[in-house]
Amino acid sequence: MRLIRTAVYFVALFISPLLNAAEKVVLVTLDGLRWQEMFTGIDEALLDSDKFTSGQEALRRDFWDPSPKVRAQKLMPFFHDTLFVRGSYAGDLELGSCAEVSNRKNFSYPGYSEILTGVVDPSIDSNDKVFNRNKSFMELLLEHSQRTGADFSAAAFASWDVFPFIINTERSGIYVNAFGPLQTVATPEEKVIQGFYFDTPRPWTTVRHDVFTHRFALEYLRREQPDVLYVSYGETDDFAHDGKYHEYILAANRTDRFISELWSTLQGLDAYRDKTVLFITTDHGRGESPLEEWQHHSPTEEGNKDSNSLLRYARGETGEEAVWFAAMGPGINEKGLIDTGGDCLTSNRVAASLLHALGIDYRDCLLYTSPSPRDRQKSR
Repeated sequence: MRLIRTAVYFVALFISPLLNAAEKVVLVTLDGLRWQEMFTGIDEALLDSDKFTSGQEALRRDFWDPSPKVRAQKLMPFFHDTLFVRGSYAGDLELGSCAEVSNRKNFSYPGYSEILTGVVDPSIDSNDKVFNRNKSFMELLLEHSQRTGADFSAAAFASWDVFPFIINTERSGIYVNAFGPLQTVATPEEKVIQGFYFDTPRPWTTVRHDVFTHRFALEYLRREQPDVLYVSYGETDDFAHDGKYHEYILAANRTDRFISELWSTLQGLDAYRDKTVLFITTDHGRGESPLEEWQHHSPTEEGNKDSNSLLRYARGETGEEAVWFAAMGPGINEKGLIDTGGDCLTSNRVAASLLHALGIDYRDCLLYTSPSPRDRQKSR
């Protein structure tokens, strides 16, 4: 399988060819956070819905404003005050900027696989725990480093328990902590976090609270300092499926704070300060109309599969394939909002672009087939 070759257009918009490559990459995803909240803030119709929203007075006090721009800033202050100012972003359909998934299945496993591998694999048609046959950009990076004598390392922390299968830990050997506790507690702080993990009720059977994903990732980052770190937060999607708009909003705001802390931590470490690209996106969108559709995401209708999100939005239709991207760091153009014209940036271009940010042409990673890191370990 191959990384999508249309990545060049994506790279040209986000990454300046005139600047030095980054030394580190941090990829972050927020599961199923709609572009509507990201760019226009809290939804007034959902805010006023007794069916979906509790604590309306407090939410209105903290997140409401007549201006969509102000509402969005109130909800996601790090994105709007820092990330969007110092980097580039896409996906605000109201302003002619389009981002979408290519897989058109519009749910998590296909979405994350597309982001991480650059491959749109039609055989991925469920969220079942099946090892991914496609290699993530992290696995390709490790193979490339083995072949060239470089010394790259990668790790992932996720709230959803399917990520060891998406990243295929059996083949790749990449360290992935997802849903469960740490297998090895290495620091006093990790011991405290682990204790809270066991003592905290778990609202879902396959997704943990994002605070544990966040805290475990920060401790690992400080101690191991990997070249590539992937952090996947999941609460937004699960609270949405539960029909709890108030919790969805609070989770989005809380995750914005987590990402701000992640960035501050990176800037406080010599190995990462001014050397790190931060790239953030989501695995799929959600419905909008009728109102109940905000809870859901489903495959794009057959009649609309060839119609991009920008055209659909112009016709008064919105689709669950609509997503968003944001990035900042060395080599990232400080363009602010990217006007995509009549085209859409797509998630299958992310993997190649992150390799490019590290100064590696993804095509060089595909010229060879080599044993996986796990296979090499077994042979020793």
